[in-house]
Amino acid sequence: MLGGMNTSTPASFWEQHYRTRRTWGGRANPLLVEVATPLRPGLALDLGCGAGGDTIWLAERGWHVTAVDIAHAAVDGLRAHAAGAGLGERVTTARHDLAESFPAGEFDLISAQYFQTPFALPRARVLRTAAEALRPGGLLLVVDHGSAAPWSWNQDPDTHHATPEEVAAEIGLDPAEWSILRADTPRRRATGPGGRTATVTDNVLLVTR
Repeated sequence: MLGGMNTSTPASFWEQHYRTRRTWGGRANPLLVEVATPLRPGLALDLGCGAGGDTIWLAERGWHVTAVDIAHAAVDGLRAHAAGAGLGERVTTARHDLAESFPAGEFDLISAQYFQTPFALPRARVLRTAAEALRPGGLLLVVDHGSAAPWSWNQDPDTHHATPEEVAAEIGLDPAEWSILRADTPRRRATGPGGRTATVTDNVLLVTR
């Protein structure tokens, strides 16, 4: 139990997590900024949008963004924030348990930032579905934790952080239709709760159709 709420399921865990938030549309993830800055705005999909920093950043730059999350609190909070920021026409939010459903449509950019969870998730299947939802020339950006920050929910020292190459192998895309543009593990200085800082590693996979 967390805060008097059953958190034994993915939906209830993330519902509780975002129900206690008071701010929305914070900083965008730096690797999304790096990849998307030179792109011409189009249709984007934000998988596991959370507090919506990536969605708002993209919408402010002219993208039309579909933002999905398992938690009603996340999509409701982001929807209200986007409307208040005058971005309501560029942001569509929807609640999806991606283990069970996936948003319809085709996209120029699909972002899966730290699409990791303490619960079982058919991640490879979800990311393969995302790759199949790309328009020709579209990009799928997958950024995973390559190390554990001091404030991470996962402090298990035996955790294996899948490399970009391992993620690509799990997705199993046909190289005749999809190409890997980037598979690397950059390090950066990250800021966590309370202003704590630490050097972390990101595992980055960028795929184009």
